[in-house]
Amino acid sequence: MLNTIKEQWLGNVRGDVLAGMVVALALIPEAIAFSIIAGVDPQVGLYASFCIAVVIAFVGGRPAMISAATGAMALLMVTLVKEHGLQYLLAASVLTGVIQIIFGFLKLGNLMKYVSQSVVLGFINALAILIFMSQIPELMPQAGSNLVHVYALVALGLGIIYGYPYIPKIGKIIPSPLISIVLVTAIAILFGAEARTINDMGQLPDTLPIFLIPDIPLNLDTLLIIFPYSISLAIVGLLESMMTMTIVDDLTDTKGDRTQECKGQGIANIVSGFFGGMAGCAMIGQSIINVKSGGYTRLSTLVAGVFLLLMVVFLSDWLKLIPMAALVAVMIMVSIGTFNWGSFKELKTKPLQSNLVMLTTVAVVVATHNLAYGVLIGVLLSALFFANKIERYMSVHTYMDASGTRHYRVDGQIFFSSAERMTESFDIKESVSKVVIDVSRAHFWDVTAVAAIDKVIIKFRREGTEVELIGLNDASQTMIERFGVHDKTDAEKNLGVH
Repeated sequence: MLNTIKEQWLGNVRGDVLAGMVVALALIPEAIAFSIIAGVDPQVGLYASFCIAVVIAFVGGRPAMISAATGAMALLMVTLVKEHGLQYLLAASVLTGVIQIIFGFLKLGNLMKYVSQSVVLGFINALAILIFMSQIPELMPQAGSNLVHVYALVALGLGIIYGYPYIPKIGKIIPSPLISIVLVTAIAILFGAEARTINDMGQLPDTLPIFLIPDIPLNLDTLLIIFPYSISLAIVGLLESMMTMTIVDDLTDTKGDRTQECKGQGIANIVSGFFGGMAGCAMIGQSIINVKSGGYTRLSTLVAGVFLLLMVVFLSDWLKLIPMAALVAVMIMVSIGTFNWGSFKELKTKPLQSNLVMLTTVAVVVATHNLAYGVLIGVLLSALFFANKIERYMSVHTYMDASGTRHYRVDGQIFFSSAERMTESFDIKESVSKVVIDVSRAHFWDVTAVAAIDKVIIKFRREGTEVELIGLNDASQTMIERFGVHDKTDAEKNLGVH
């Protein structure tokens, strides 16, 4: 027990505290922006980020991963807020958490093993592009800002972020993004730079969140209103969280608990809904900031949530002075660090199908700004390409022996994709007295494959040909005994062969 606490909480105190502070600063503008996207006050996103980060630090399945209000979730809330208001959003957030806990007990997080590396790579690259695109508005003409000043501050921030770590002795003590934010803010104030600040993003809350029960009718009509939104939020939230966990696992060379993360996300969203926050999930950008800033344990996630609230409530007067350009520099650093630049070279060496999956995932995510759509299309494409590839290795070889018996040898995997090609390989009309079908080098995977061999055998028998099926392995034998009809009464009627 003590070893676990030390490993997951106290093994990297200085690095976790500093990294958590950097993440908290990066969370503020995003939480406000996501609130605006969803159509609610900034405090809804800020309270959500605080609640979710703090709760997930204790109940999540992955140390050092940051969870808070996210853009992918906010996009799904727009219609609900517009048509029914904030109270229904809070109720939907609570129900989202309940659904995610159920998903956790069903171990649906393990479905991530069906996501190919090409989809993950496309997801990462698309996210990097979206992170960069989300900063573009701050680099465009804005009321009260001078673009020359803005670009200068962003360039200064990037210079500090990438240059500070090379300073001897002190370069590794404090995370460079934190140094960048402090110095850029100080210089902007000193020289009176004309640039938007956090204060321009919206009114910050000045009180701690309080427990509340959503003020809605507790009846079936309410459930029918919020359930479609909650199920969508639950799925998208877990999908983004599982993808984030995969990336953080790779960055830290450790393994997270997907099932526990599903349950933890659910608990965090329930708490968020009861404390006036919207539903959220893991954030890839902030998680990468955390790890790259030196955060490796649960303490960094807890510090991010607590420091966020302390800054917003008690240090808002100072916080409002931070120029958005300083935070844009941090997010550009995250975008550059997130993108897999080696994927350009891999386009020449990887199979065409893998490249198509990766590029399609990127295109769909960037076009829709919905990470779930991109992953879904990528997984479907991967499955189709895989099925097509396996189908090619199925073959049927034939010869006639001295006694006039026709022999067919089936090689490969027989399933829904290859079943039709297998049936077309048999010459049903050939005038022979006996046919031997050897499947010792084949495997029957599904009912489509069983139906295909049934159809071949029944059609041969209809032509007056004796058929012998040999070489079934144990698994295929079980499938055919359970679902096959060729050896049962009224076989042609059951199969529908006429």
